[in-house]
Amino acid sequence: MARIAFSNPPGAPQPQSRYSQAALIEGEGRRLVISGQVGVRPDGSTVPHPEDQIDQALANLGAVLAAHGMAPANIVKVTVFLTETALVPIWRMKRDAFMAGHAPTSTLLIVAGLASGDFQVEVEAEAVA
Repeated sequence: MARIAFSNPPGAPQPQSRYSQAALIEGEGRRLVISGQVGVRPDGSTVPHPEDQIDQALANLGAVLAAHGMAPANIVKVTVFLTETALVPIWRMKRDAFMAGHAPTSTLLIVAGLASGDFQVEVEAEAVA
């Protein structure tokens, strides 16, 4: 099984919210690379409100993890794309609740748009077990 050590080493800036600067993965294990999850329900309908899109994207991420016998604690890297800076504090609050104290490595980008004009958030991740 893979061993994961998260760190915020001296000489690198300390994170401004709950994430880690690095994840060292050693040993045998499984690696799961997850495509970007958006605010689309399992029935294919798009969630209309940005805050609810964040909830749905995280629910979709959780479903993909669970389908592979993993949970948020297995995530080593998350990349988030938001279309509005105003969503950053909302994202952080909802991310922290979803991660339940887990702090994987993270990149957050504010982008001009996503694959559909209806999408306001997209979350991709990598996990190991």
